[in-house]
Amino acid sequence: MHFRYRFPLLAFGMVALLAGLVAGLARLGWQLGVPASWGELHGPLMVAGFFGTLISLERAVALGQGPAYAVPALCGLGALLALVGSRLVGPLLLTLGSLGLVGILVGALRIPHAPFLGVMAAGAVALFVGNTIWLFGQPVPAVVLWWMAFLVLTIAGERLELSRILLHGARVERQFLGIVGLYGLSLLLGWLRPSLAWHVTGGALVLLTLWLLRYDVARRTVRQTGLTRFIAWCLLLGYGWLMVGGLVMLVRGQLVAGPWYDAALHAVLVGFVFSMVFGHAPIIFPAVLSVPVVWRPFFYGPLVLLHSALLVRVVGDVAGMLVWRRWGGLMNALAILIFLGVTVVTTWVEQRRRRRQTSETYA
Repeated sequence: MHFRYRFPLLAFGMVALLAGLVAGLARLGWQLGVPASWGELHGPLMVAGFFGTLISLERAVALGQGPAYAVPALCGLGALLALVGSRLVGPLLLTLGSLGLVGILVGALRIPHAPFLGVMAAGAVALFVGNTIWLFGQPVPAVVLWWMAFLVLTIAGERLELSRILLHGARVERQFLGIVGLYGLSLLLGWLRPSLAWHVTGGALVLLTLWLLRYDVARRTVRQTGLTRFIAWCLLLGYGWLMVGGLVMLVRGQLVAGPWYDAALHAVLVGFVFSMVFGHAPIIFPAVLSVPVVWRPFFYGPLVLLHSALLVRVVGDVAGMLVWRRWGGLMNALAILIFLGVTVVTTWVEQRRRRRQTSETYA
């Protein structure tokens, strides 16, 4: 499939992202004129809708088989139907899409010596379980650890793959897989001892952060220049927020609402996950859409805004300053939108430049 087929699938995910951002701002108290029901869809739209579509599209492109594109289509369509009020069909399609992602990744496990694919497959299973629980009517706080695991394990699996170029050895890889096993145990504990599950989840995230800070290539590539250094900064800043979220969960235990819940979740889901998005977008978008994304130094602008705004939000949570929390959330949303705008504009400019060069060559 080429650009004209992949772009509509990506557009589904982008609609889910934009709607999810608006829903999140509505939850913070910003009057944006959207239905009150949107606030409840903030998490599902962002994780199952946007990231479910984006990651499954990336996996479908890597697989290179036409039927695999049905998976991002299911995720994207399910998000749109949930947005317009479908309480059954929308969540059902999202659940089927996540099951399809499990199938794609389990099928890829036939590649020898690729434990990172097993970690990513475990993340897809976490998404499927979370979507299934949500489909059957459980509230977001009962689901959020599963959705978080989907994103954390997907990213961690990708970092494990890239860390292999440093030839750390089998012992280091076993340490990583042991941490992933502990993370999986924390999710299973959620069925029996929810409070303990949050403590163990926090501990697993702290250990994972320590592993990434010690063995990830970002420690070396941050000394380079250009895009490579930008990606490294995105990674290292994201690891810092993963540590913050893990420590909050480790110390506070079960969180179902309130400022600490907000701080812990957004430290991971914004500070860690979206920092990874910023860092990998110049690589992922060309791979998915077959169009170039040219990095420029002003990409640092939205990255600085993202982390500064999140710091404002978390301080507002911890200190009980609701105004800081609201404005931090708004600035986070703007940082994401600005980054998307910068990416689209630079891509469009580069496409025009290449077309002009081609036309001049053959003129």
